[in-house]
Amino acid sequence: MDSPGTILAGKYQLVDIAGTGGMATVWRAVQRGPGTFERFVAVKAIREHLVHDATFVAMFVEEARVSAQLQHPNVVQVHDFVEDGARQLLVMEWVDGLSLSQLLKQFAEQGLSVPWTFVALVGLEALRGLTAAHEHRDPYGRPMPVFHRDVTPQNILVGSNGQVKLSDFGLARASDRARMTAPDIVKGKVGYLAPELTLSPEPTPQTDLYALGVVLWQAFAGRKLFEGKDDVEIFLAARRGEIPPLAEVRHELPDEVAKVIERALAFDPSDRYESAHQMSRILARALRAVDVEQDSRVVAEPLLELRARSAPHGWTTG
Repeated sequence: MDSPGTILAGKYQLVDIAGTGGMATVWRAVQRGPGTFERFVAVKAIREHLVHDATFVAMFVEEARVSAQLQHPNVVQVHDFVEDGARQLLVMEWVDGLSLSQLLKQFAEQGLSVPWTFVALVGLEALRGLTAAHEHRDPYGRPMPVFHRDVTPQNILVGSNGQVKLSDFGLARASDRARMTAPDIVKGKVGYLAPELTLSPEPTPQTDLYALGVVLWQAFAGRKLFEGKDDVEIFLAARRGEIPPLAEVRHELPDEVAKVIERALAFDPSDRYESAHQMSRILARALRAVDVEQDSRVVAEPLLELRARSAPHGWTTG
């Protein structure tokens, strides 16, 4: 049983749990090397009861393979992929900050309004990470796009330095691999599914952009876009794809910015952006039009304010 202080693969000392799910746990850990070398890393470990599940192990290996190929400042970087006994460990860079989900929760708990500029800039940086994934090429320069398929607030990390990074490509589909699961299985959280994904599980750049549009709409509005008493009702609401105008829920949001998000949420994929790069350019242009400084310090300020308000107890990560 893993616990704080445990050393895995001979050099990764676990500190505390950063996140856990049904299939894997992510630990904040210290990588130790010769002399006084050490640095914080994130160690993702398969849950012990799944180490002999061939299907999940194959998916975990695929996550490591795909993630290691994506070299970009807005994507969490892979440092290592090793074995500890019967388990595989995915070792990634440690982001000193919080997920967007955790940040939105803390804003709400402290009675603070989430600055719309903060949300827009987080979205802009996430788009740059998606651009890197969607435009990925193999070592010979051939297009080999990677579709995230799980763009949610939990998988957008915001560092205290203002850097934004996409994480958890565990459901990603790389174009150089055949489907790894049954063809009729819908991947991703139901509240972020593009309407067409509720009918066919084939991901595209537009399905990732739709999911990011849901993330941003909810962050601006301060509430869920698709609601229901269970996943079935949420699934059906997502299939209908009915989007209330952002002007109705966030009055101070500039029309130029609202239109960018609403186009990403178009019911018909052909009415959305052609690419993450196109959406990022149009969002950047909209922000310049209203004189928003596109700087990591603008992203970092709300985090630092939350950290100061949370002292001496520190940030919560639940």
